[in-house]
Amino acid sequence: MKLRALVGSGDKIGLLALPFVVGGLAINLWRPAIFAVGGPPTALAIVSLVCLVPGVTIWAWSVLLILTKVPRGELITTGPFALCKHPLYTGVALLVVPWVGFLLDSWLGALIGAVLYIGSRLYAPLEERALAKELGPAWDAYCRKVLLPWL
Repeated sequence: MKLRALVGSGDKIGLLALPFVVGGLAINLWRPAIFAVGGPPTALAIVSLVCLVPGVTIWAWSVLLILTKVPRGELITTGPFALCKHPLYTGVALLVVPWVGFLLDSWLGALIGAVLYIGSRLYAPLEERALAKELGPAWDAYCRKVLLPWL
């Protein structure tokens, strides 16, 4: 099994986000008040935890499915993949990174999450074309039945 099949577009998305992560962390170390959200306030902490529980669950479930099914050449259509085509990218970008940032009293996570999501939207089509070529009609059928195909 090639590592590329497991990683998908993750390396490209990571490289796109890397300057924002490094720059943001450097600025945060230099002037932490720039990214501070004020505590976080209780309401923001609660919302963060409410978002993190499904986010981490989706991430872990997606990783497990990728590690067990992709090496066997199986198309994943169940679990979080029944909801959207790229639950790992989407979950980390929208439900994990921003909310961890808020819990750490920083909106830097929201910025990094947005960059990760933009990266996933930029690079996922390349991955999808490769999957369509490799899996043919099975990929087409999956695309027709996935609940949120744009995520």
